[in-house]
Amino acid sequence: MFDKLFQAQQKAQEIKARLDTISVTGDAEGGKVRVIATANKEIKEIKISEELVAEGDKEQIEDLVLVAVNKALTQAENVAQTEMAAASQEMLSGLGGLGNLFGK
Repeated sequence: MFDKLFQAQQKAQEIKARLDTISVTGDAEGGKVRVIATANKEIKEIKISEELVAEGDKEQIEDLVLVAVNKALTQAENVAQTEMAAASQEMLSGLGGLGNLFGK
């Protein structure tokens, strides 16, 4: 029992480390604002085009940054869920016939 718990903790740490290496992006206004984050939802970079800065509309830039950040975070969440689902499936298959206990 404790071995399985330890293995699950190790697997969770491996997934977290892998998510740190996966980059996701969120764009707004056709790429004029781009946010790059890890799949662990850590914002790494925000790029704003010179064209948009030259327009000088502070409120528009703020709104576009919010849109791009939210898109990047949504994408990060999707990647994280996919990774966790794959790991869960792998762990259930490692339980032999017990994985079928819950209709899987």
